[in-house]
Amino acid sequence: MQLFYNPAISENTKEFTFDREESKHIIKVLRKKDGDILFVTNGLGFLFECSIVLAIETKCTVAIIRFNKSERPNVYLHLAVAPTKMNDRFEWFLEKATEIGVSEITPIICEHSERKHIKNERFEKIVIAAMKQSNQYYLPKLNEPVGFKDFMKLKLSGQLFIAHCEETDKKLLKELILPKNPVTIVIGPEGDFSAKEIQLAIDSNFIPVSLGNTRLRTETEGIVACHSVVFVNEN
Repeated sequence: MQLFYNPAISENTKEFTFDREESKHIIKVLRKKDGDILFVTNGLGFLFECSIVLAIETKCTVAIIRFNKSERPNVYLHLAVAPTKMNDRFEWFLEKATEIGVSEITPIICEHSERKHIKNERFEKIVIAAMKQSNQYYLPKLNEPVGFKDFMKLKLSGQLFIAHCEETDKKLLKELILPKNPVTIVIGPEGDFSAKEIQLAIDSNFIPVSLGNTRLRTETEGIVACHSVVFVNEN
C-alpha cells in the first residue's frame, strides 16, 4: 500500500485537494486517474480511503470513502539526541527511528556539541517520508532544538534515562525498561556529555544506562535505544 500524508484532514472531512507538488506526483508520476483509490493518513492515527474525483496535475481532489483509526503503540518513546556534526548521520537516525516506532524527538544542544544550529524543516520532511514508507499512521513529534539545561527543566513523565560513555556504575537499558511505561532517553554528541551535564541529569532523576559493550556513534546509540524500548513493548 502506498501511503500519502495530509495533516489538515479529519474524520469530518468529506473532500480535499492535495497541494501542487503532491498532485503532480500523483497524476504525472504515478499516473493516477479519476476513480482510482488512494490511502491517506493525517499522522494522528487515521487511515482514510479516498477516491480521486478530479485528476489534475495542479489540483488532485479526492473524496473520502471511509476511514478508521488505529490504536497508539504500546509505549510512548521520547528520544532527546544531540545533532551530529554531519547532517546526513542525524537524518539517517531520524529516518530509522521513525520506521522503528519513536513517538517524539528533541534535538538537544550540549556543551560538547559540534553542531549548535539546525533547521527543522528538512528534518520534518524526512520524518514524514519515513512514516509513509513504513505505513505508520502516527507521525512522531519533532521538537525545536533546545539546550540541555533547558531540557532538564521540562516536566517529563515515565522512565528517564541518560546514555553516556563515562566509566561509572551503569546498568543495561534493556534490563530496566518497564513495558507500557513512557520512556525518555537522552543521548549526547560525539564528544559525549560533560561531567556537569551527567550530574545535572542524575539530579533530575535520570538513570545512567549502558547500551552495550561497544562504543557507539551518536546516531547508532539512538537507533539501539529506540529498538530496545520498542522490542520490550512488542505484543
